[in-house]
Amino acid sequence: MLLPHGTVIAVIDGRNFHLFRNSGDEATPELTDLPAPKLDTHNHSAGSHHGSTATMTEDSHAIAAVEWLAHEVQGHRIEHLVVIAPPRAMGELRKHYTKPLEKALLGEVSKDLSGRKGSEILAQLRGR
Repeated sequence: MLLPHGTVIAVIDGRNFHLFRNSGDEATPELTDLPAPKLDTHNHSAGSHHGSTATMTEDSHAIAAVEWLAHEVQGHRIEHLVVIAPPRAMGELRKHYTKPLEKALLGEVSKDLSGRKGSEILAQLRGR
């Protein structure tokens, strides 16, 4: 997967949200850690779910993360985006993609890479 300079890579799971930016170029990408935003998960009622409280909390976190990303895309602070999440979380994220976010999306990886370093994530993206 080619990552233009400035591409943001969002690694999301039910509890964590890590961001990286390609500070290199397409030929030699280099992922730099970005500060994780503070998410407001309290406004996301998972009332449509009939699952455990833990599942509803994880869904709320995923919804808050994708809404933050959509806001950043809408504000032109993210031009290119790659989303990485475990399969279940990816399914929840996709339900909440906006049209502008879909346009910015270069790719998705349905895999749990939370807690991995930028070099490990880059290796996964190259292996696609």
